[in-house]
Amino acid sequence: MGFKKLLASLGAGGASVETVLTEANVVPGGVVQGEVHIEGGSVAQGIQGLSLGLQARVEVESGDQEVKQDIEFTKVQLGGAFTVQPGAVHVVPFGLEIPWETPVTCIGGQPLHGMNIGVTTELAIARAVDSTDLDPIHVYPLPAQQAILDAFVQLGFRFRNADMERGHIRGTRQRLPFYQEIEFLPPQQYRGLNQVELSFVADDREMDVVLEMDKKGGLFSEGSDSYRAFTVRHDAFQGTDWVAYLNQWLADVGGRRNWL
Repeated sequence: MGFKKLLASLGAGGASVETVLTEANVVPGGVVQGEVHIEGGSVAQGIQGLSLGLQARVEVESGDQEVKQDIEFTKVQLGGAFTVQPGAVHVVPFGLEIPWETPVTCIGGQPLHGMNIGVTTELAIARAVDSTDLDPIHVYPLPAQQAILDAFVQLGFRFRNADMERGHIRGTRQRLPFYQEIEFLPPQQYRGLNQVELSFVADDREMDVVLEMDKKGGLFSEGSDSYRAFTVRHDAFQGTDWVAYLNQWLADVGGRRNWL
């Protein structure tokens, strides 16, 4: 289906730009495809460059508070310089690769509140740059990610929140300057547990899965038994009973700490 947004005109009588995503639903490692339509205005204009990128709105710590910041984490150039004649229409097709680490923005067909990721279009003309608003994309989990998310649901956990934070998760294959945390609220049987935070850091072969428990009354430090990181291959995730795996970890920690 088409996803259209009319972008700003480049000055009086200038060209206008429209970015059309032919499919806004993607997965990490996939490709978002579409076209950029550039329509000439009333005067001829020399276009110096056209580029596309992916942008995410992330949380950044600033003193004692957190602020939102837009971070562009992928950018590609589309062709070289050209001239747009009055009234002429140029159509530039594109395929923009989605990095494997890209956070998911939809789970179970439902968008995750606060997950803002999309395509930006940038047109350089006469030593000026016209940047567009965000054309949102919907990033769905990889099959291995979905299997772990499904296991939490089957155990009775409820999705609480998701955010993207600037920083790096130690010991992972992370390359992007930010990461995602997906927070789940526990069912009654894990009565001493406040929440579980889940992060995925993937590449084309496998992914790091990072889990951290938050016990009521305080957060455990990394390296304790409430923090677990492991690797899952994309082609081998079906060999694990993730419901049993997660339940065993929760039971082991809860039993040792006497809060289950």
